[in-house]
Amino acid sequence: MSKRGKTTLKFTIDCSTPVEDFVLNISDFELYLKQRIKVDNKAGNLGDSVFVSHEGPKLTVASKIPLSKRYLKYLSKRFLKKSQLRDYLRVVANSKTGYELKYYKIADAGDAEDDE
Repeated sequence: MSKRGKTTLKFTIDCSTPVEDFVLNISDFELYLKQRIKVDNKAGNLGDSVFVSHEGPKLTVASKIPLSKRYLKYLSKRFLKKSQLRDYLRVVANSKTGYELKYYKIADAGDAEDDE
């Protein structure tokens, strides 16, 4: 077996839809992730291991240590719950290394009314 060199894991969270609608503040989301991601069982202990940044409406999390994509989904859902947006937005995988925040599809009740 051969040893691999240091690999960097890179995950993206696409928040373009809620950011364009001024529902979500990307800077607050970035700060939340920086404070909550645990390294060596300590929250906010990112050091040189994990980097969180945003370019426009996309958040990028790069890690030199093992970090699960599912953990980022968990933290994203907690942020949405804290911001009281969990009832309107959901976290959906859009690629092998990324998530996207989407609105729930809600059927219009006005179209279903009977005209009397």
